[in-house]
Amino acid sequence: QVQLVESGGGLVQPGGSLRLSCAASGLIFSTTAAKWYRQAPGKGRELVAAITSADGRINYADSVKGRFTISRDDAKNTVFLQMNSLKPEDTAVYYCNALLQTWDKNYNYWGQGAQVTVSS
Repeated sequence: QVQLVESGGGLVQPGGSLRLSCAASGLIFSTTAAKWYRQAPGKGRELVAAITSADGRINYADSVKGRFTISRDDAKNTVFLQMNSLKPEDTAVYYCNALLQTWDKNYNYWGQGAQVTVSS
């Protein structure tokens, strides 16, 4: 059974930093596309950052580029999202996602979500 367990959310002042972690069991992160999404109150889910399985290519949403960093520790089978220079508009529930693609199916796995609140 696949599980993604997130940790590291919390309350931080504007300009501060947080690091989210997503530890996987039942799958190997390096064989998937690992992504972070977020959902703010009253808004749809937004893709924030992604790292591909094949070549480790990384992409970011324009809203977080230069402030957020996604990384993967294969030894720990964990994906991280380092968030710096946080703004109130970054307040959201952040979700870890792993997309496993086989030749005929896609499998999507989600973490439980981590609340990030940026406020003074």
